[in-house]
Amino acid sequence: MLLSVARIRRFTETAISLLKSVVTRSHREHRLARDCKWVPDLLKDHCLLTVRRIEQAVLRTVQESNNGREHILPSIVQLGFCLLESLEDGNGKGDSACDPNALMGIEELGMQTIKTLFEVHDMARNEIIEQCKFRILSLKPQQSVSIIKLLGRLVQSNPYPMLEHVSRLKELLDYFSFMHLKTSTSLIAALLPLAKYSHDLQRYIVLVVRKAVFKREDTVRIASIDAIIKLMLESSSKNEPDSLQQFSSQASCSQQAELPNGIGVGLFQEMRGLLRRCLSQQATVKESMYWGLVKLVLSDTSVVGPVFEFLRPHFLQFFESKTSEEFKIKLRDCVKAENGILQIEEPLDCLVSCVSWLLFLKPQDKAFQQPWSCFGFSLSQDNEAARISSSESFADTLMKMRKFLRNKSLEDILGTNQDLGSQTLDGEKTSFYAWILSGIIQVLVNLLAKEIGNATDAQNIDLEKEIIDFVVFYDSLEKVACNKQGKSHRKGHPKANNTQDIHGETETREGQKAYPSKFSLVRSPFLSTSSISCLLELVVKISRCTDSENHNNQYVHLMSFTLKACLSHLKAFQSLEADSPLKGLIYGDIKVLGSRLLHLVWLMKSCSSLVKDQRKKDSRGRLCGDDQGEGLVHLGLSCLKELFNLVGTKFKLIELIEEMSKSCLEIVEDAGGGELFGPDLVGGENEGQAIHLFLVKVLRKLFTDLLMHSHFQELEVLSDIALLLAHKLPSDGRNSHGAWADSISRNAKVENVKATRSLVSLVISLSDSQNDLKLARGMASELLKVIGSEEMDPLENSETYPIINRSTANAIATLLLNLIESVIIDFEWMVPKLKALFSINLEETFRHKSSEQCGGKTPKLMLEDALYSRAESLVQVLSCFTEMSLKDPQAEYLLRLAAKFYKHLARITKLRIAPKGYRQALPGIKFQTLAEVTCKKLTGPLYKFVAVVQREQQENMQNRGMANKIKRENKCIPNLIFQIEDYEKYLIQLSKLTKVNLLRHAKRSTARDFKILDTRDKANQEERPMHASSPSTPEDSREESEEEEKECERLSSDPEPGAENGVLDPESGADDQVRMRVKSKGVKRKKVVQDSEEEHSE
Repeated sequence: MLLSVARIRRFTETAISLLKSVVTRSHREHRLARDCKWVPDLLKDHCLLTVRRIEQAVLRTVQESNNGREHILPSIVQLGFCLLESLEDGNGKGDSACDPNALMGIEELGMQTIKTLFEVHDMARNEIIEQCKFRILSLKPQQSVSIIKLLGRLVQSNPYPMLEHVSRLKELLDYFSFMHLKTSTSLIAALLPLAKYSHDLQRYIVLVVRKAVFKREDTVRIASIDAIIKLMLESSSKNEPDSLQQFSSQASCSQQAELPNGIGVGLFQEMRGLLRRCLSQQATVKESMYWGLVKLVLSDTSVVGPVFEFLRPHFLQFFESKTSEEFKIKLRDCVKAENGILQIEEPLDCLVSCVSWLLFLKPQDKAFQQPWSCFGFSLSQDNEAARISSSESFADTLMKMRKFLRNKSLEDILGTNQDLGSQTLDGEKTSFYAWILSGIIQVLVNLLAKEIGNATDAQNIDLEKEIIDFVVFYDSLEKVACNKQGKSHRKGHPKANNTQDIHGETETREGQKAYPSKFSLVRSPFLSTSSISCLLELVVKISRCTDSENHNNQYVHLMSFTLKACLSHLKAFQSLEADSPLKGLIYGDIKVLGSRLLHLVWLMKSCSSLVKDQRKKDSRGRLCGDDQGEGLVHLGLSCLKELFNLVGTKFKLIELIEEMSKSCLEIVEDAGGGELFGPDLVGGENEGQAIHLFLVKVLRKLFTDLLMHSHFQELEVLSDIALLLAHKLPSDGRNSHGAWADSISRNAKVENVKATRSLVSLVISLSDSQNDLKLARGMASELLKVIGSEEMDPLENSETYPIINRSTANAIATLLLNLIESVIIDFEWMVPKLKALFSINLEETFRHKSSEQCGGKTPKLMLEDALYSRAESLVQVLSCFTEMSLKDPQAEYLLRLAAKFYKHLARITKLRIAPKGYRQALPGIKFQTLAEVTCKKLTGPLYKFVAVVQREQQENMQNRGMANKIKRENKCIPNLIFQIEDYEKYLIQLSKLTKVNLLRHAKRSTARDFKILDTRDKANQEERPMHASSPSTPEDSREESEEEEKECERLSSDPEPGAENGVLDPESGADDQVRMRVKSKGVKRKKVVQDSEEEHSE
């Protein structure tokens, strides 16, 4: 019906927005209920069932639209595109495909809707293509990704119907040069499968790419070279022997659209000129082309000869080799200066890496068929000899470079005798030279590591020694490159903006390929997974025979180099596309790194004497001395964390744990952990059991040892790994790990802020919903002792929780406040859900499940109980904070959280009030307990806390820096008072209807409508007694007092002395006290009643 209503122009936007909100809200509620650990399982099943029914309803409507409902087609198209645009931060992604309860997700639902319409209704195709074109050009790059993905799916599933809309696609390609980098590359990738069916589209893509190459913007040039490479890959993968004849035998373009054909070998002859032009453009464009050529050879090794000949003149111009002994790298030609700003002209490290991979992929046999005659080569003996000599010249140059870098000193290689730390322009160039050479060193180490597996034992010894020499030299280059870190950032390195990574995926990365600082962590990796695994094995091998100080230094250099390369490798793998050609060549089975890393981390932890670059720390975990480099154990754990982050997208967690368990026996031999590891670590029947065993037998022991040696930064990373793994466990499986973390926090004294924050996060996150807020309350009560209050002096540290001390108190307070905020955020969507359950009768739907699983309780009752229990526990935590002497930001944060909490309490109380015409039900015991605890333990202390905050404002009024803070607090305090009074208003209404006193412990709200008088003004002090003694009108005061007394007698059974009026400031003088009466219904306050002189004298 709403789709039909949406055909009326007046109601189109409203109807489509309503339908979209239903779909998005159902998915959001399902996601929140699934991740919330205190929501009843029955409600989670209800949210899952709701999402499934909505998805089925939408798909059924689309499928039935062909049965006389063609008038709603435009509305369905608009709804599908609105769903695709509503994606934010990946929230619309579907569940894992291996999950039996997997959902489609918002993105898949929108795509399936439009795809079905495109296949079934011819009349909807024009509108769909026009909408795709319009939205790709008008939306932001992040939003247009889903639209381009939809277009690619339409091309793959319906290529022949899409041929009718080639003209519209060509109009879209006209804006290629004006699109965002990610949008343009994704669009070309989506349209390329259609190019082999349409010669016209293929030629138009070539024309568009030619124009883009001549643009000034480097991003447009990168997109064009990416399109060229993808065209070649599509041609090489689909090319047939008779493709050229098939290409030329077609009579016209209209006939070409009906018969599929290859792109043709003539494309390479056309693209060769564009590729050659790219060799004279920016370094980022060249780097993109180099990795693209590796992809091209990987897809078809027969093209390696022409590629060698294409790169040979350009490659050899950066090397000078008159004789075998006289070899020189022309680093000066790789860097240029324009207007005093240095830029890399040639990424020589990427070029050398490209050549090394091409040599690795080159066929070993000499019988080599060459169908690539478009490059000017044929199968003649002369050209074959030229091809062989070309590859040999590359190999010979790499060998000479290898000897040159090993035998020459750093000053000779950089070609300068000046101080490497000079601040001149030549000194800046030296840093750039070192940056380029460091990449070349990584390429050579990658080649040497690959040779180790195929060499003899004697040769392996020489190769290992050569690797260590290169690693030591790499460390020297790193120091030179990092000398100019600050100044080079100021200059602005060209690679600090839009770059092309090793995968050929063009994207903007902040800090990627930036100037030499931490260069092994930010540059594209040049080592493969097999090479890194080989280096890790070499590190373990050297650690077993370390017997001298020189050997120790070499071991540390090699370990640092390997771990940095591994970390960069894992980070680059996260952005790798699933169908990238480089996945098998460079990354391979990346899980094998897990066992090597775990073994190495355990060795470094156990043999601390080997790790000499560990940072010196004091008892608080802060750095001491001049060594500010990253610790090796921290690097190793960071690599493990990145590896675990790949779980789910690249491989399964159980596979990684099984791979890491292989190193347990080696750890037993090397580190003496025989009592910890055994065959049962691998014997988990399922993923949950394997994770539990890994946490118990590996991470717990590692955590304890690191804590014992005060490696606090490493503890932070290890805590993140434990949290990542524990979240894969069911809720009942985390309790044991939460109890273990709680015992650690009760026995260990840690003064490092980050480590303490990680440990407290472990305790709270790994505890179930019944214990997390209880533990938070216990920590908050101990935190109160350390921070102190007005009545209690602060302690140095807590006896129950030694991790709570003067150094960590503020960090823990902020963490607990964040926990409170997360619970309040759960209330934001849970209270409307409770309202829906009050409005809709779900007993019939869940009667069978409720009677079997929940003892006859309905979803409404279960959610009420869980919500009231959670709110009561939250009140206990908040009450501890109201007594603390918090700092200004935390005090303001607490006031805002309290206002939000009271707002939800008011909404909950309002739900208990029956509408007119319905029978009013009595509030349950848990609701009454919540109201009593809130009024007794939170409302009263909050008023005192507000009074303290305002008194501090008055004391700091003269400080100009406090003006903005006071303005913010003056906004949140009235909001808090309003929310409290609003909550109490609904409690009064509910008390009247049910005859149950819910305000037994309520405290009257403090007056806000008063004027602060300056006590230093003597004239005002003399006038104040006269003003206080002025009597009010008898009739007015008598009416107000009688009405108030009746209300108080009925609602308050045992009023406290002085409870008639709320006191603003109990510590101020008697003359400054101002009291306000509770406003009765229908009675207007005419004036503020003040204390008389007799009361003051008493």
